[in-house]
Amino acid sequence: MAKRFPSNPILTTKDIKPSQPDLVVECVLNPGVFQFEGKTWLILRVAERPAQKEGLISFPVLREDGSMEILAFEKNDPDLNLSDARMVGYKDKTYLSTISHLRLVCSDDGIHFYEPTDFPTQIFGLGPLETFGIEDCRVSFFENAYHLTYTQVSESGVGVGLMRTRDWQHFSREGMILPPHNKDCALFEEKIGGKYYCLHRPSGIALGGNFIWVASSPDLLHWGQHTCILRTREGWWDSARIGAGAAPIRTSEGWLEIYHGADAQHRYCLGAVLLDLDDPTKVLARSKDPLFEPVAEYEKTGFFGNVVFTNGHLVNGDEIKMYYGASDEVICGATFSIEKILSDLRT
Repeated sequence: MAKRFPSNPILTTKDIKPSQPDLVVECVLNPGVFQFEGKTWLILRVAERPAQKEGLISFPVLREDGSMEILAFEKNDPDLNLSDARMVGYKDKTYLSTISHLRLVCSDDGIHFYEPTDFPTQIFGLGPLETFGIEDCRVSFFENAYHLTYTQVSESGVGVGLMRTRDWQHFSREGMILPPHNKDCALFEEKIGGKYYCLHRPSGIALGGNFIWVASSPDLLHWGQHTCILRTREGWWDSARIGAGAAPIRTSEGWLEIYHGADAQHRYCLGAVLLDLDDPTKVLARSKDPLFEPVAEYEKTGFFGNVVFTNGHLVNGDEIKMYYGASDEVICGATFSIEKILSDLRT
């Protein structure tokens, strides 16, 4: 069903310069996608940390004023937990092993991307809710503006932030619109019944789980009428957690959303769900089998292997040109047919 770009991966850590000379780019992943000034743009998540020294684990955190602090622990410290490559546990605290910021790159052909030298390209975390960085930006374009929903990370938790821009040089930071623990927020690109809608993923502890919800808003800042529409499925490819991808796509049959799902072994695949055009809390159909799986070598091995994850695409007629992170380390591309996805959902 999917056609991977022959040149995959199209971006690796070698293609992105670190934001500071004393940092190393460990991962480039999970890009938002948009078109601007005749070019295709990706807003990458760039994860960095200092070059690691023998016997030590070190990682950066941001102070509230945006300046950076490097923390370091001895690897043989019995209070240190490094069981997950993405995390550093120390005593009763959890940190991220890297810190992420957002980076803009552009392309004339949608395949070969570069970081322009005459354009501000780096967006960093700022303030007390972003001291562990900002991640996984989704871009929705409507009302003549680009709306960026992204993950804000700090020791207080993980929530959803909103920025807005018209020119990608001046940004309005609207703060946290969905409080912890929440992420994977994708805005619908038009109003439904006079209201804005979004998909989001709160996380349950003991009760509930990592499910997809729908919410509505009069102004994009205040969200209510939260409804859980999609749950994980025990024994399936999406048994452990699910979350929205990019903005839902309007089709004649409903809102088409490509979402990610993971199993107990942390293997991430992509599936599709179809929502009612007039009431997106109604699920019309859902993928039985994965739409897209990590089978290429660059998807199976990396910083965190067996992962395909998307939060950005472009739609041109029947074609979805999807950009995705593979193995939490590199950026790739693939194309899909909307009609083929809908046909599979009908069966």
